[in-house]
Amino acid sequence: MTSDSTPVLRIANVTKRFGLLVANDSISLELGKGEVVALLGENGAGKTTLMNILFGHYVADEGTVEAFGRMLPPGDPRAALGAGVGMVHQHFTLADNMTVLENIALGTQNPWSWRLDRSGARARIRQLATDFGLAVDPDRQIAALSVGERQRVEILKALYRDARVLILDEPTAVLTPLETEGLFRTLKMLVARGLSIIFISHKLNEVMAVSDRVLVLRGGRLAGERITADTTRQELAALMVGREVMSPPVAPVVRGGELLSLDDVSTAARAGGSALDHVSLRLHGGVITGLAGVSGNGQAALAALLAGALAPSAGTMRLAGAAVSDWSPRKALEGGIARIPEDRHAVGSIGDMSVAENVIAERYRSAQFSRHGFMDWKAARAFAEELIRDYDVKCPSPDARIRLLSGGNMQKLILGRALYPDPVVILANQPTRGLDVGAVAYVHRRLLEARGRGAAILLISEDLDEILALSDEVRVMFKGKISEPSPRGERSIQQLGELMAGHGMGEAADAA
Repeated sequence: MTSDSTPVLRIANVTKRFGLLVANDSISLELGKGEVVALLGENGAGKTTLMNILFGHYVADEGTVEAFGRMLPPGDPRAALGAGVGMVHQHFTLADNMTVLENIALGTQNPWSWRLDRSGARARIRQLATDFGLAVDPDRQIAALSVGERQRVEILKALYRDARVLILDEPTAVLTPLETEGLFRTLKMLVARGLSIIFISHKLNEVMAVSDRVLVLRGGRLAGERITADTTRQELAALMVGREVMSPPVAPVVRGGELLSLDDVSTAARAGGSALDHVSLRLHGGVITGLAGVSGNGQAALAALLAGALAPSAGTMRLAGAAVSDWSPRKALEGGIARIPEDRHAVGSIGDMSVAENVIAERYRSAQFSRHGFMDWKAARAFAEELIRDYDVKCPSPDARIRLLSGGNMQKLILGRALYPDPVVILANQPTRGLDVGAVAYVHRRLLEARGRGAAILLISEDLDEILALSDEVRVMFKGKISEPSPRGERSIQQLGELMAGHGMGEAADAA
């Protein structure tokens, strides 16, 4: 057992290379008992690589890792777990077809025992859930849980294994504002009980809210260290990207014609969310319509409808004034609707395909890339090289597997694919989720440029700051209904929050 003044964790001069890429360059850090250290940096700065070395998923080329005064053997996650180090990954590692109890207790029972002590495991999980405010039913199946509930299960998994150091990798990337507040309350309880936390993030407001110290990585190196109480968001942002970060200016709106409309449209329900319930909506050229709402209230159905993956079961949808029929993804693309999907990994890309294959995936049959039924790979590579250059994508070559790119660089490619050549309507569904401050500013600038060219943009986001910063008019979605529009600046975050909770939505939806 260490004293309070002795670091519970020490990383010394860790270097990790992937071929010619130096992901971590001689990085050192220490973590004290009951301390929250934030690891801040752009996408691809080396944050997750460093934590994967700490947890034993990767082996460092140089350097050492100590936990509670003992050296951790490299490449041994079991040793890290045994030393009291737990990690909650950005992309959860849960089995959907198993219960909460089974996921948490898996691998913890005595190897000589034929059966899992379910009653004992259930009692311990309930006690941990009560102690740390992590309410979840041990007997529910993972597939039936919300994203926030799944994250609670991941934290309970670590606590069940007696973790004393908890690594949280981008823990709020897929959480709603309310779920994020709940997570922060849990973190305070954990720290009060002596746990130490490494909080990996790129969200400056969250880093300022939860951490005691901040370490900033840039390009695989330690760019700076600050006491949280003694720094500012502006200073941290400059350390992250190496320059002052400015939000793009928003020019006055020039309202164009109606490019897409929904009149009293309903749809079938989508898995994990509400169906559209007699929704009416107008999207005009040169206007960004922001759609706020808690996840699961019909945003997925609306996004699927606009992308052609879902057809109206009632009502009328018009594109450029003409009613649509036999609606499909191909017809949506041919009609000039571009999409930036909510999940860049599961929907926006195919990880084991190359960058070039991914950027032409939605138009590979076009004359630009197909000649007499054969793929023109020279044209495909040239197009990929053009996007890599124009969108400042850090990528070794068009032939690289897209899964090897950071989230920010992957999103830039998806953005470039969507905005080429000049779409009429842009569906931007969570376009900056999981991105750092520099990448967010870049995506926002590109969307505003498209708005300036006359595109109609539907911005679906759970980030109210993003909604308020970009939207010319704001709507709120609740249980498959959409509120009436309000002009930029008319409603505060608090007022939008009330609508997101359903207060006043009946009258608002009727008025729309």
